[in-house]
Amino acid sequence: MKKALSLISLVLLISSCSGSNSPENEITSKLAVTNVIHERSSTTTTTYRFTINVTPTCSKPITVDYKTVDATAVAGKDYTALTGKLTIPANTLSAYVDVTVLKDSLRQEDQTFTFELSNPTNASISGTGKAIGTIQNYGTYLPIDGTGYTGATNYPGMTLAWSDEFTANYINSSNWSYDIGGSGWGNNELEYYTNSNKNAYTTGGYLVIEARKETMGTNNYTSARMISKDKKTFTYGRIDFRAKLPKGQGIWPALWMLGNNIGTTSWPACGEIDIMELLGHEPQKTYGTIHWGAAGGASTHIGGNYSLPSLTFNDKFHLFSLKWEADKMTFLIDDVVYFTANKSQVNGDYPFDKPFFFIMNVAVGGNWPGNPDANTVFPQRMIVDYVRVFQ
Repeated sequence: MKKALSLISLVLLISSCSGSNSPENEITSKLAVTNVIHERSSTTTTTYRFTINVTPTCSKPITVDYKTVDATAVAGKDYTALTGKLTIPANTLSAYVDVTVLKDSLRQEDQTFTFELSNPTNASISGTGKAIGTIQNYGTYLPIDGTGYTGATNYPGMTLAWSDEFTANYINSSNWSYDIGGSGWGNNELEYYTNSNKNAYTTGGYLVIEARKETMGTNNYTSARMISKDKKTFTYGRIDFRAKLPKGQGIWPALWMLGNNIGTTSWPACGEIDIMELLGHEPQKTYGTIHWGAAGGASTHIGGNYSLPSLTFNDKFHLFSLKWEADKMTFLIDDVVYFTANKSQVNGDYPFDKPFFFIMNVAVGGNWPGNPDANTVFPQRMIVDYVRVFQ
């Protein structure tokens, strides 16, 4: 009887992980490797740990060959190539192999490479035996072509009251804060606004607001909406934004202002001045508009638009300006007037004689631009060279 039990135990031990293909010695341990995704560092290397899980465990040591294979990431430039043989001790649930990803500050699309298993002993490979290493490139170096229209540094009878030239390697919190959330913002927009440097950052003297196709909560896109509320507010003067705009169906960049009293009067009673809005499917055309009306009600608005004779607002920088006076507002592109709103055109309470704050954002989707389609490319970026106020 004891001999019979010993024989049964031996058969069970062999069948748990043996390399034989006979039914009584069938391999049952399987190896599965998991995908890895990490943000790449601008200053140091990053370790990507590929975990190999063993199910069920084996009473014998397991060996398996591994190697890395280029995809959009290139060995020697983006990561250090590896080949080798991994030994997994008996009765072990998992093991790992570390791959080194090299530092890089360039903002670019995510890159991938694969980690592949082959030639196992005492186990079999589950599925393809391949895992994807995804390198998230959120560095803040973005090469920018600064060509385009350049505004004046001074105007007759006016002095520079304030500006942000975005020359620091961070966004100045004395000037800007963030609206955060993904509630549609009254326009059925699709993005979730964040305060992440994925969506807003400075590089080489420019501010970049970046709309990305990525999941945040129930939203499938992220972006940034920066505001100067309660920090930098102005009444009257000349306002210049020098910027290069994004494009594509469903993309909706804006440089605009709201009355700083919005918290007490609500919209549209606070007033709204849209210095620049663009619909991504019409990348050669921008709009300037003012809104007003009773608190909590529908807005009344008047506005104009400007179309470039050639190229688009995505090709070069342009100057988007507002000349704001007590009795009128004049909208300009590259110092060319295209719309004037007079005080006499505004019925009811006139809100445009009080302090206003700035908003810079890139919306995705909404009632006016419509939603992105299969041809919309992400990420999309609005690049702002400066905002200046002359009074």
